[in-house]
Amino acid sequence: MTSPGRPTAPTRTIVPTLFPPPGYAHAAVVEAGTRLAFMAGSVPLDPEGNLVGEGDIARQTEQVVANLDEALRAVGSNLSQVVASTVYVVGHEPAALSAAWEVVRVSGLHAGPHTSTLLGTSCLGYPGQLVEITATAVVPDGPADEN
Repeated sequence: MTSPGRPTAPTRTIVPTLFPPPGYAHAAVVEAGTRLAFMAGSVPLDPEGNLVGEGDIARQTEQVVANLDEALRAVGSNLSQVVASTVYVVGHEPAALSAAWEVVRVSGLHAGPHTSTLLGTSCLGYPGQLVEITATAVVPDGPADEN
């Protein structure tokens, strides 16, 4: 738990002497004692366990972000509090990765910006799954911002 009066918001840094990152930060710093949530990989399944957006990277990414937001809210956080994420996309072509990143870029997950890694991979855990996102987020002492 954080001390009274101690800020819980992460400090995000874009280093001016490095390349300008396309929609993410180079670093995020969280004060010691701040509560963090380490989220399991969010997947494109609906509440009944059915795959959403078969064959559609953008639609699957939308579902993954929505599921991540719901899981974060369940622990007292939200997308705006994410300090680090890894976006996994099945495929090796830049267009496939770009399709997923564009959805992330326009979502609440992009608020911040947070640190992120975008990776192409050969397969993920569920049949037909094309996208998965893992994340670490701050859990504020009070209500999380509604971003």
